[in-house]
Amino acid sequence: MGHHRPNTRSKGKRNRPDDYAESAAEIFRNVLSTSQVTEDDVNQLYMIWKPACQGCRVNTKDNPNCFCGLIPSSNSSRKSGLWQKTSEVVNALGPDPSDDLRASPETPAGLTNLGATCYANSILQCLYMNKSFREGVFSIEPNVLKQQPVLDQLARLFAKLHLYKMAFVDSAPFIQTLELDNGVQQDSHEFLTLLFSLLERCLSRSSVLKARAIVQDLFRGGVSHVTTCSKCGNESEASSKIEDFYELELNVKGLKSLDESLDDYLSVEELQGDNQYYCGSCATRVDATRNIKLRSLPAVLNFQLKRCIFLPNTTMRKKITSAFCFPEELNMTRRISEHFQSELIYDLSAILIHKGSAANSGHYVAHIKNENTQQWWEFDDEHVSNLGCQPFGKGSSHSAVKPSQTEQLDHSSSDVIIENGNGPDAGERQASSSDVTEVKTFSSCDAYMLMYVLRRPKNGDKMSIDSTGDKAENEACTSSEVDSHLPSHLYEEVEKLNDSYVDSCEQYKMKKESELNCITERRQEIRSILSKAAVQSPEKSYFWISMDWLRQWADNITPS
Repeated sequence: MGHHRPNTRSKGKRNRPDDYAESAAEIFRNVLSTSQVTEDDVNQLYMIWKPACQGCRVNTKDNPNCFCGLIPSSNSSRKSGLWQKTSEVVNALGPDPSDDLRASPETPAGLTNLGATCYANSILQCLYMNKSFREGVFSIEPNVLKQQPVLDQLARLFAKLHLYKMAFVDSAPFIQTLELDNGVQQDSHEFLTLLFSLLERCLSRSSVLKARAIVQDLFRGGVSHVTTCSKCGNESEASSKIEDFYELELNVKGLKSLDESLDDYLSVEELQGDNQYYCGSCATRVDATRNIKLRSLPAVLNFQLKRCIFLPNTTMRKKITSAFCFPEELNMTRRISEHFQSELIYDLSAILIHKGSAANSGHYVAHIKNENTQQWWEFDDEHVSNLGCQPFGKGSSHSAVKPSQTEQLDHSSSDVIIENGNGPDAGERQASSSDVTEVKTFSSCDAYMLMYVLRRPKNGDKMSIDSTGDKAENEACTSSEVDSHLPSHLYEEVEKLNDSYVDSCEQYKMKKESELNCITERRQEIRSILSKAAVQSPEKSYFWISMDWLRQWADNITPS
């Protein structure tokens, strides 16, 4: 054989396979010629002389004392079997019910979306979070609930939102009772109007005063459409007629703030020319003025912002997405035609938001303040998140804007907080208050409905009717007690659901622990057996075991 320099690839490698092949061939020739197999032949052919492997990770094919390939190393795993990731084993058990546990009893629960029911969910959350309305619903007699499916399902829904330990409540029973189409997105304002009308009808059966008139007591105000003769100054007969309202519908187009919209709503219209008015006193057609007058205001004042308008040429609906400002505190004293001894101060309590640029689609969410804690929450169907003490939170997309910038907010896409000392309605505040306090103003391109709650008088303050002061004081004292007074049958029903839910959480936990313990014990058992299995010396007695059988044994949670 000629001399050659070894190439770098084979440099330093031993040619043991060749040596083994030659010696193995020699042994086989001897066995064939002598028809005898010695113990030494077996030791050589099966390489029993090789020392026990100390961990090569790959399972050396020619070492019968290497078990490394049977189990993965401590920091790796397999796709299936005993050595797969424990997270995969846990996933196979299905979802963990405790993942749906409420973060805390103070965290409100969400409502499931059944396809396109976000408009209803947002309104229901606004109503539930209003403590007076909630207490009114809880005060309905059980026999009335039995006769009225809508009231029954509403009370059940509120009871679950109040007490259920899960982070969200199934809204299906209530939505189905109303016979709403799950797949069709509807207008939240229209839904609220129809719901109030339906609830008033159902509640009229109740003999509990608090329940029977809850919708009217909280949400109903009165307006008059007043026509005044410019000649004699007399008002028309119809002017004295007071019409009920449950929300004030305000224009948004071309208007920048709630203050401007209210001015627009209450503005005086001139009736002249072809549009003259026939005055009974003057017995002729005369110039006149017409305007809306607010006669009485409810405890909960709803403003419906007319963001969706009809385009006359196309009969299509279009959404107005310009920014609109509204204050945290609203003084309605000068807006009402009747004079009150005390100021009518309202606090912002909920904002219904319509996300999306199209009028016929999009998504509704509600930002609502908890009356007890003064914390704001975002209700987005099943998901409820804490916003802190601001209605739009303190996220990166919400920035503080100086009052001088309010003019440039028209095309802003996010909701912002304006620290407002001299904003759009500052004049009103200065007129009504000797010491000017800063009122926060918020701006949103998507706010669709605003809910304000009348501030209850503090001790010492007087309202126009003295007895109301006493009532409000008493209510404030007992609200926390009333809060927990659900009808007993509903309380028991929700507690049963809670027991069942807690039980399912426990069952899952036990199953998971048992499964993981079983795997851990089995893995330890296999590691322990394999660590002692290697034959340390050929002199000791040993068994031959099939590699396939060993693989199966070492990779099954329950061995055959």
